[in-house]
Amino acid sequence: MDVVVVDPAPERGASRVAAGMLAPVTEVHYGEEALLALNLDSNRRYPGFVAELEACTGMSTGYRASGTLSVARDADDLAALDDLVRYQRGLGLEVERLGRRELRRLEPALAPGVRGGALVAGDHQVDPRRLVAALGEACRGRGVALLAVRASAVRSGAVTVEGGEIGATVEGDAVVVAAGCWSGRLDGFAPEAIPPVRPVKGQILRLRGRATPPLATRNIRGLDAYLVFREDGEVVVGATVEERGYDTGVTAGAVHDLLHAAVELVPEVGELALVETAAGLRPGTPDNAPLLGPTHLDGVVLATGHHRNGVLLAPATAAAVVELLATGTTPPAIAAFVPGRFERVPA
Repeated sequence: MDVVVVDPAPERGASRVAAGMLAPVTEVHYGEEALLALNLDSNRRYPGFVAELEACTGMSTGYRASGTLSVARDADDLAALDDLVRYQRGLGLEVERLGRRELRRLEPALAPGVRGGALVAGDHQVDPRRLVAALGEACRGRGVALLAVRASAVRSGAVTVEGGEIGATVEGDAVVVAAGCWSGRLDGFAPEAIPPVRPVKGQILRLRGRATPPLATRNIRGLDAYLVFREDGEVVVGATVEERGYDTGVTAGAVHDLLHAAVELVPEVGELALVETAAGLRPGTPDNAPLLGPTHLDGVVLATGHHRNGVLLAPATAAAVVELLATGTTPPAIAAFVPGRFERVPA
């Protein structure tokens, strides 16, 4: 396929702010069994996905099979964690319940007062900034045209753009709408079929410390925050979930709360340098599951609404969209996420 990517700010979207936890088991929510299956499928694809990407670009994606520790700070946290572990095991997921001593034997930097936790060895991590940079390089190496202009409308076989010197439209056999939380703002959809995607604000922190020995080797997740430890000494602390529209301002309260929660889990985090604060906009949907598949516009496909799972779902989304474009048939893996599930009947 000949591909044109229309993006006014390549590599500057929500992926740049994301932490990169690949945690389908740790982050499973009640009632999201169909989404869990897609998340697990995408997680299984990741080793091959990044191996191919790194081989064709020579660039690292920061992928690491780190595992995740869910940690309870007190009795209330422990009760909630035990409920979650029972739910996870009921779904056939591999989760190892650990006591305080076992936790601190695995990660000595954890606070002495932690009450218990759970290990999910199959949860991994990737560095989204490196991943997106490698994807951009791979696209350029394979002849993909990257147009730094803004899409304003879609219709069958065409995208209306603003800016640049390429004219008013980009034409093709198919259009894939992957515009994150702005997907619903594109003109061209019938009123009843406008993608119900909203911005969900997330504030996140980046700290810097020693690389060797690392402060911790696994992702650490508490009730109020998570920490992702990179091999180069970066520590990512996230993330808030806020319904604030398109606001991307960083607030003192969020920085305080995230740092407080992080230090409660790993006290030495308080000694690290705070090198970046940022806020991004996740694309949320009414059921927090993605919109994947064809629309009422012939040849227009949605690949958006991934909420907290955008980086995790990249390989599975790509595979499903390519199969749909090549065959004209919606793959069974995304049948539960077709955009039509939210379409309103016209009055």
